Amino acid sequence: MTQIDILIPFGLPPAELSADLLKELQSPALAMLTARAKAGASAREDFDDFTRALPHETWLARRFGLASAVESMGSPPVAHAWMQSLGLNPGDGTWFVVQPIHLHVAQDHLVLTDPRQLSLPEEESRTLFDIAAPLAEETGKQLIYGDAGTWFLRADEWDALQTSSPDAASNHNIDIWMPSGKGERDWRKLQNEIQMHWFNHPLNEAREMRGAKPVNSLWLWGGATSMPLTHNYSEAFNLSGWLQGLAHSVTRRAHVRSASELIAAQHGNALLTLDALQEHALANDWGRWLEAMRELENIWFGPLHDALKSGALDALTLILTNDKRIATFTTTRPSLRKFWVKPSLTGLRP
Repeated sequence: MTQIDILIPFGLPPAELSADLLKELQSPALAMLTARAKAGASAREDFDDFTRALPHETWLARRFGLASAVESMGSPPVAHAWMQSLGLNPGDGTWFVVQPIHLHVAQDHLVLTDPRQLSLPEEESRTLFDIAAPLAEETGKQLIYGDAGTWFLRADEWDALQTSSPDAASNHNIDIWMPSGKGERDWRKLQNEIQMHWFNHPLNEAREMRGAKPVNSLWLWGGATSMPLTHNYSEAFNLSGWLQGLAHSVTRRAHVRSASELIAAQHGNALLTLDALQEHALANDWGRWLEAMRELENIWFGPLHDALKSGALDALTLILTNDKRIATFTTTRPSLRKFWVKPSLTGLRP
């Protein structure tokens, strides 16, 4: 049997805009797949407003056996797995993900800008890292370079520190999303020291001159010790960043550009992530979100519906999320035959 889980972060519109957005959305295949989901195979879960991880991040952590760890640490404990996927050896220590970020002032508080908007080149990241690493070393912490947007900090004594994922905190007042617990003051002291050394650095002045956001702070999250990853996937497709870190334990990993490529490549239980919506949703750009949903309809939902109908695919589960909710729909070839159920996107509403 060929079964695939398809995770679509921010595939659900926000509650306050859902009626208007779904009215504009022309997605007949998605309407068919969600409306004719297998009886008893649709589920919803709501999250608190201030949960330290987004719903899709929590779902992934659970699927890879990290449910208890994400509950205790707040953000997905992905540092070890991510380091390994980048060819680094974390050993047995407690490591955190550290990402260069931009904070902007909004009235009386600081707001975290989506780190994707930095578009930080390798050369600039190396320059900033070379400033930060000795400062971390002075406090007894080891800072390691992963890639342009991802560094790692070892802090064994912070093993109970609660942190928030940058996507959960993006576009919010950072106060309630900052690390909390033993080690929080030490982190803020180090963070402030690095910020001062980056302030008015020629690199940031040059970024501002060309219209780019300055890199003026760091975000700490993803704390983890060595722990086994468990899952039931034989294949994973289109995972990147820390998701690729989790998928490092999957036997076969690949990138596919369309449903036809996926169906040709997939042979067992698989996980596919379609993340084209996330950046638009975090930026509240709902016009671009609608455009991206239409592309998903043409490239993915339509062909996947046809594959189920023809028997090329036995079953698929769509996992759609926003910042407060998960909705899950499992559709099979027999369930598509429920001709008395009209296609509808009402399942995407709150």
